[in-house]
Formats: sequence, C-alpha cells, structure tokens
Amino acid sequence: MADVHPAAGKLVSPDALANIPRLVTAYFAGKPDAADPAQRVAFGTSGHRGTSLKNTFNEGHILSTTQAICDYRKEKGLTGPLFIGIDTHALAEPALASAVEVFAANGVELMIDKDHGYTPTPVISHAILTYNKGRSHGLADGVVVTPSHNPPEDGGYKYNPPHGGPADTDATSVIEKRANAYLADGLKGIKRIDYARALKSSTVHGYDYITPYVADLGSVVDLELVKSAGVNIGIDPLGGAAVHYWDPIIARYGLKASVVNEAIDPTFRFMTVDWDGKIRMDCSSPYAMASLIAMRDRFDVAFANDTDADRHGIVTRTGGLMNPNHYLATAISYLFAHRPNWGKDAAIGKTVVSSSIIDRVARKLGRKLVETPVGFKWFVDGLLTGGFGFGGEESAGASFLRCDGTVWTTDKDGIILGLLAAEIMARTGRDPSQLFGDLTAEFGVPHYARIDVAATGPQKTILKSVTPEQLGLKDLAGDPVRATLSKAPGNGQPFGGIKVETDYGWFAARPSGTEDVYKIYAESFRSTEHLKRIQEEAQAGLAKVFGA
Repeated sequence: MADVHPAAGKLVSPDALANIPRLVTAYFAGKPDAADPAQRVAFGTSGHRGTSLKNTFNEGHILSTTQAICDYRKEKGLTGPLFIGIDTHALAEPALASAVEVFAANGVELMIDKDHGYTPTPVISHAILTYNKGRSHGLADGVVVTPSHNPPEDGGYKYNPPHGGPADTDATSVIEKRANAYLADGLKGIKRIDYARALKSSTVHGYDYITPYVADLGSVVDLELVKSAGVNIGIDPLGGAAVHYWDPIIARYGLKASVVNEAIDPTFRFMTVDWDGKIRMDCSSPYAMASLIAMRDRFDVAFANDTDADRHGIVTRTGGLMNPNHYLATAISYLFAHRPNWGKDAAIGKTVVSSSIIDRVARKLGRKLVETPVGFKWFVDGLLTGGFGFGGEESAGASFLRCDGTVWTTDKDGIILGLLAAEIMARTGRDPSQLFGDLTAEFGVPHYARIDVAATGPQKTILKSVTPEQLGLKDLAGDPVRATLSKAPGNGQPFGGIKVETDYGWFAARPSGTEDVYKIYAESFRSTEHLKRIQEEAQAGLAKVFGA
C-alpha cells in the first residue's frame, strides 16, 4: 500500500466534501461518449460503477442498462416481480427515478420500498429467494443501486437474477452489450414514461422490505440467546442502507444494542477518511472505522456495515477492528461447531486470496474446502443448494445458511455477520478476537497483507494469463514451492493471475481492473519479516516474466 495520508482516520475536512448539487446535475446533464471505452457500460464483479463527474455514471447509462435488463428478462421468460433497492449515495435516488421510468414503460412488476427508503443488498437477495421458493415459473429477480463502500461521488447499478446472487457473465455480458448498443444509438429504442406517471402505474408497487427480513433473522442467527445473555452491542451503519433496519431488529428481538450514528448525509461528512485521504464507507479499514474503534470499551462487541450492508467490520473490546480474514476463520470455526442441522457434506467456500488459516480450520473440522476465483458469484450455487454452509471473501463479505441448513441469502450479508459476533459472545462468553486467539495458538499466527505494485497495461495483460511454467518458481522465501496455480483448485476456473504456495506461506498476484497496478496478496505463518521476503520475491519473479 502507498503512503498513508496525514488526514487518515480523522474527520473529513469540510472543503473535501462532495458537491452534491453539481454531482446530481452532472448525472442528468452529462452525455456519455459511447466511443470512449471509459464511458461505456461495464459490468465488473459488482455491476456497473462510475461517477457522473467523469461521464461514467449518468442517466444514459441507467436508461440503457435498465432497458437491456428488460430485454434480457423478456428473452429469459422472467415474468415475476423485480425487487429494486437503493443505498444512500447521492446518485442512487436519481438512478432509481431513471430506472423506474424504464421498468414501468416496459410493464415490469416493480417492487420499490413503500416509504421510498433504502434497501441493503442482502435484503434484495432475501426477497428474491423468498418469493421464488417453490416456484418454477414467474420467477423474481432484482436490482440494487449501489457502488458499495466507494466514495460519495460514485454510483453503482447491479443485477441479481432469480438465484438471488450477483449475476454471472452469462447475464452481464448480454446486458452490457445491449446497453452499450442503446448508448451508441443515442438511446433510441428505450421505452420510458414520465416518473410521476410511472409511480402511479399498475405495475409499480410499494413494498415492505423491512418487516419480512427482520422477522426472518431469527432463523439464521440465535437472537434469543443474544437477548438472554444480555450482550451489549454497538452498531454503526456508516450512514448506509441498513440505518432504518436496526431499530426494528432491536425492538423485535429485545436486544441490548445501541446505534451509535443514525445520520444519513450524502456527503458522508461524519466519516473519518480512509488511508489515502478519500471518504470510503469501508468497514474493514481501521481508518474509516476510527470512530467505532474509539468506542470499543463501551460494548461487549460492536460492528459496522458498508453502504449497502453487504460487508461487515467487527470491533471487539480485546482486539479492536478484526482483520476480515481473522473473523472469517473465527466465524467458520464457530458455525460448523454450533449448527447441528447443517448437512454433513456442507462445504466451506473461500477465494484464492483469502487466508490459509481457513484451510487449517477446515481440515480440523473435517469439512471440504472449495477455493474459488475472486467474486461472490462463485458461492451462489453452493449457498442456494446447501452445498456450502459458508462462503466468504477476504474483503469482508460473507453469508451462511439458516440454522436448519437451507439458504438464507446468495449475496453477501453484513447484517448477519455482525449479529453472529453477538451470538458468539453470548454462547461462549468470549469475543471473536479471543476465539481467534485460540485458533492461532493451534494453527499458528497468519501474517497477511495486500500491496499494490505499479504496472503498465501490457504487464497487466501478461499477468492475467501467466502460466505456472512461465513463472517457474521452485522456492519461495526459503521454502520449497508446493503448488503454483493459475486456476482456482475448487472449481478449475482461471482467476486472472497466479498463486504460489509453500507449507509456510503463499502469494497471489492479480492485475487491477481500474488502476495501473497489480495486487499482491501474501501470507506467512512464520513472521512479518518472512512475509516481506515473500512479497519481494514475488515481485522479482514477476519482473522476470514481464521482461524487466
């Protein structure tokens, strides 16, 4: 990681706040150039993202993408309702209005929040799955308007098909291609009606998202136990979509909990800035989480979610903010010991860049470990069928099965991961940091880090398709190489990079999709010095491949 900004961890300066009127004006006034690759619709692992200030997230993008989704639904015979939710980013409301105009004109049965409020990503997944249960026809799908934890200037738009999770390339490639065709053709062929008329349309319905999700939470986390144990919980929604969910949750389950910040402000002026001086609602960053970390002594356990509540950040009195990998390992160890109704064959899903302490926990549990490429879409089928008890990413996103072993969500759910920390405390009398200490005493201490290394476009292209033979490493930081991989061992899919493993450490390298860098994820079970040596030898080995 580059040098830490001097303002990191401090409240944002007023002169650094986003200019919301300018941002919203640019959304409507900006005209994307379809001939410029940077201004076209581009679906990554979490949909299309951009900012109106750079003509990368404008009304044209949303109108085109929404019509493309309507076309896709028609081709696939999807006639059920489409559940749509937004987060609290400034561009979410304008994008919702644009989308509603197109969905209504196309006759889509659209479910919008009845109070015109905010809806977390996992709530949309839960709504899709709940509606589709037992159905084979008239299936529902969904859209979430969110750029996740990204800065206030950003917008995002993602599609969840009937399986409830992030769309795979079989859907996104079709939608993206069709959307860009509309964009290039000056939006011709897009059906659209006036927003006020759309809201009165017979196909647009106000929907109560909060009640069914909140009522169902007791099926996935033991909240009666949390209540009876009197665990004192601190919750920070970070100004995000979950903010109006917590009071109903606390009231329904009688929890001893405090929401430490209920503010909603599209500038996110209440945030402490991230490592690079930017505002990000990243609940895995100690800089963005500085306010909640400072309150840790007030609670038995505390947690935050990012803006669409699909990520979690766990803060304990004994350890502060937990590294996401550490909490994943702790959650897995706990869940598989305390969910007797999960199938005996229910596996553990992790990405290739997640900590290998998870591998060691899985071996002790006697559970199959499925290692996948980066992206939560790889866990969807397993969670849907109960084949995965748990699926998680190193970037603090995860979900797990209901207590009876059936699907909860097929998208990341930061709400249940936060509440699980309270269940762990209630059942064991110890917080997740203390339980992770038990794991390290048994399996060793993992020293894990991700760094960014400058790379040219051609170098990133080489890295994306590099083979184990091209890299040719026999030893890594003093240990013999056990395996060199360019495909995820869990499903044989290429992950767009390379991973080298020894018995005491590993590294994985992948090119960034948006910046002139490649990312090195590395871990050592020896020491921080050993970790640094792994990182240095990884860069040296890749430099040879690049011809440097």
